[in-house]
Amino acid sequence: MKKILTTLLLSTLALTSVSAQGDGKGYFVGSFESNTILYSEDAVTNAAMPDGKFGSNNYLKADYYAGNFSAGLQLEAYQPALVGYPGNLEGAKLTNYYMQWSDGDFAVTAGTYYDQFGSGLLFRTYEDRTLGMNTAMMGARVSYHYKDIASLKALWGAPRLGMEAAPETQVRGVDGAFSLSSLLGWQGSNLSFEGSLLNRYEPVSPLQEEIGAKASTMGYSARVNFERSGFLVKAEYVDGGEKIYSNPNILIDGKANLVKNGNAQLLELSYSGGGLGVNLSARRLEWMESKVSYLSSETNNALNYLPALCAQYSYAITNLNPYIPQPGTTAGHINSGEIGGQLDVYYNFRRGTALGGKRGMKVNLNFSTYYNLKEEGSFAPKTLLWRNVNVGVEKQVSRKFKMQLLYSMQEYNPSHGVGKGTWLSNMVVADLLYKYTPTFSTRMELAYLTTFEDKKDWMSGLLEVNFAPAWSLFASDMFNHGDTKIHYYNFGFSYTASRTRVALSYGRNRAGMVCSGGVCRLMPAFTGGNITVSTSF
Repeated sequence: MKKILTTLLLSTLALTSVSAQGDGKGYFVGSFESNTILYSEDAVTNAAMPDGKFGSNNYLKADYYAGNFSAGLQLEAYQPALVGYPGNLEGAKLTNYYMQWSDGDFAVTAGTYYDQFGSGLLFRTYEDRTLGMNTAMMGARVSYHYKDIASLKALWGAPRLGMEAAPETQVRGVDGAFSLSSLLGWQGSNLSFEGSLLNRYEPVSPLQEEIGAKASTMGYSARVNFERSGFLVKAEYVDGGEKIYSNPNILIDGKANLVKNGNAQLLELSYSGGGLGVNLSARRLEWMESKVSYLSSETNNALNYLPALCAQYSYAITNLNPYIPQPGTTAGHINSGEIGGQLDVYYNFRRGTALGGKRGMKVNLNFSTYYNLKEEGSFAPKTLLWRNVNVGVEKQVSRKFKMQLLYSMQEYNPSHGVGKGTWLSNMVVADLLYKYTPTFSTRMELAYLTTFEDKKDWMSGLLEVNFAPAWSLFASDMFNHGDTKIHYYNFGFSYTASRTRVALSYGRNRAGMVCSGGVCRLMPAFTGGNITVSTSF
């Protein structure tokens, strides 16, 4: 089937290209991205040194659109993959290819595609190149929308694992939504109901069958959404179906695996109006780790989406110990899941007010906390996993000068709930931007972290010099002056011309977690020169 789809797609692209040249109705769009590192030896940081001292991740994507028809493909090449990326990314291959027809209400897709049900707790396939994540489905999908009242989609396929679709995993699902407010013609409010069914099939071994594991498992999600006058309420209940976990107590009870039924609950409340924004979210996870294949331990082996519902930071010093959700694990110990949530409050002091001044001011307050579950089936918390309090202020001081100030207190459990001990740290960040002219600006970032745990105090600084729209230069250093006395320096520049950007840099990168959208992977320390190229056409 794969060879047939590939041949059909390439033939279609060739024919439509010739047709487009004649009538001018169709058009191509594409992009190319390359990230290459030449690694250097660095005994100070014990930097990783791969064979060949070289790594390169490359992506070429092309799509064709003509009326209701579209088609596309993606070629990936890891020559070899950069250090820290999943080990199943290797070589060069045509990984994604699809054809789609849509008339607005009805759509059908054959080949690779991305999709999710609800918030993604039950099912989500997506691409994130920062993480090495690409779980595109290879199969078929059909969707239909009836006005603004109802929608239904059905899909089938094999999710991608590494460079190709998982050979033995099959996923089938149905997702639907119904808007009662649209049906009744309500004005100024919205009430809708959503639901999903998901079947996952993967053969199990005789030993797994003996403990009750099944090749075919079912999961479902039920959701309700209500919105009126700036208020929004979302609630979701998920039954993730049965999952197989390795047993850390195999020597005691003689079972190599355990069968657990996953479930999750999510509640989101928000209000927006008059310069005020309030978001409150609460979530409970129990045995919700959903894998493409039970046989793989790679970080890109995920069939659902479990982001960290807490403040997401862009500053290096505030991401030394980011929170990673605990959906339930038996990695050396049994931890059935987590419970917690976050409160996020924004307020925009308008111009002309006492605090807003001439140009206004934005203030953000965020609080989040998570605990592991006291026992299976319980909503009671046990041991603190994470707590964060942060206050941010953004102020346009003058026409040329803008500043952002941040304070963050983080309490992190390094044992992920096995023990009660936590690391407490306090961080302050100043982000200062000054525009001398419309095309020349500088940005300075100064940060400090103080703690009595782990490697003690850190400080960091960054200076950017920008000559818009083409040139940008930067130099940064993060220094662990409390313990190791190691400088993690980086410097480089970028050049942008039209739709093409080229960046060169050199420096040290500390070992730790690399996160995107609240999902993380472990990155070893490395030192080297980096060149990135991205362009679109």
